[in-house]
Amino acid sequence: SSIREYLCGEAMAGLGIPTTRALCITGSSEPVQRETVETAAVLCRMAPSHLRFGNFEVFYYRNEHDKLAPLADHVIENYFPALCPSPYPLPASGEREQLYRNWLTEVVERTARLMAQWQAVGFCHCVMNSDNMSILGLTLDYGPYGFMEPFDPHWICNHSDEAGRYAYDQQPGIGHWNCSRLLQATLPLLHAEPEKAIEIAYAILERYGAVFVAENLARWRAKLGLAQVRDDDPELINGLLTVLARSRGDFTTVFRLLGEVRAEGVPAVRDHLLDLDGFDAWLASYRARLVQEQSDDDARAARMKQVNPKYVLRNHLAQVAIEKAQAGDYAEIERLRTLLARPFDEQPGMEPYAAPAPAGTHKVEVSCSS
Repeated sequence: SSIREYLCGEAMAGLGIPTTRALCITGSSEPVQRETVETAAVLCRMAPSHLRFGNFEVFYYRNEHDKLAPLADHVIENYFPALCPSPYPLPASGEREQLYRNWLTEVVERTARLMAQWQAVGFCHCVMNSDNMSILGLTLDYGPYGFMEPFDPHWICNHSDEAGRYAYDQQPGIGHWNCSRLLQATLPLLHAEPEKAIEIAYAILERYGAVFVAENLARWRAKLGLAQVRDDDPELINGLLTVLARSRGDFTTVFRLLGEVRAEGVPAVRDHLLDLDGFDAWLASYRARLVQEQSDDDARAARMKQVNPKYVLRNHLAQVAIEKAQAGDYAEIERLRTLLARPFDEQPGMEPYAAPAPAGTHKVEVSCSS
């Protein structure tokens, strides 16, 4: 389980997604009961700060509201220098309230952008309680995570999440909900009058939706190599995702191969889909759009390779590394770390690591104990 966490932090860093990292794993021969009995390990996680939304909730729900401002001041002064005035802290209450509003707006916007980044690479976190939400907008806590393989918008990678609360398509909404919990916990910082504080909190929370929609659309446009912004972009994007869902096509492979689409000919990506009629209809619309944009095929392909990774941390790859480590061979961990540091590069000779799990491979199920 510690190896999975270590590798995913490195994979996310390679993808350019804000994340905590792991300095090292220290192993022991002592047995620990997780899903099964494992040898014990401690992972040393590194981040500018490990503070979470939950740190503020603790003080709010204990009615220790006097501790909220010192904690917020610490966060702003140390981790949000662009917002930090001089001298700090500000003496006037009105100025300090405005500073807290600006800071919370930045936290909400960072969280919205992070959710869009997760969605664009098919990453499912699956334990998105508020205590796993970083106040710095980092990906925190790699437990029952997964990178989507067959595309399923309702995919649940944590077999303990029977209701699908943290399914892939629920993540943006859960991000919004967590921001609402943070804003509730910090109401005493926003205004002395409770009703006014609530009004301000709602205004800040509205930023989440606007930022997420803009960032999400921008990332899907980039994945399709679109150079222009048009009103019908959501229709084109969702059209492909609908075909992908019907086909159970491999998320990473399909988007990587889309860069090879040309004005004529049968694209290789077609071999990875089942809904061929649906794809052909979508492809005609896509090609028409590229013609309208006067898109250069080679330039577009180069752009798409920079946002559609060839390599992600698939569950079976992590499992192989874990099993080898259990036998005393740690080389596969380093091989994966090196590979995932450059997920957008071709890396000749490493093509098998880009493929879905071979047929007959035992399905790896994960939970909060993984």
